Amino acid sequence: MWRTKFRPTLTKEQTTQIVALCCLLFLGAMVLVGPSGLLAWSENSRLLGERQKEVQQLLLQRNELRNRVALLNPDHVDPDMAGELVRRNLNVVHPDEMVMMLN
Repeated sequence: MWRTKFRPTLTKEQTTQIVALCCLLFLGAMVLVGPSGLLAWSENSRLLGERQKEVQQLLLQRNELRNRVALLNPDHVDPDMAGELVRRNLNVVHPDEMVMMLN
């Protein structure tokens, strides 16, 4: 007639299983929402595409600059390139040239 309260106690094995289950649930959540998880995959692939386009633009820009450097090589300067730079930087024109101002 005495009622005793039943207090469930966890054994060491049950505690270990609960901790292992929590670790597995955490790892599963990281697979889904982690920085390299499934949900971040599409964002990462979008960023990769953007970066690849940016790299292509920079490669084109680098090739253009390489060409200009080759044309300005002190051993054999391209006369057209030298003339263009002088005209642009020093505002120099030949007497027989006509300057047209564009607005």
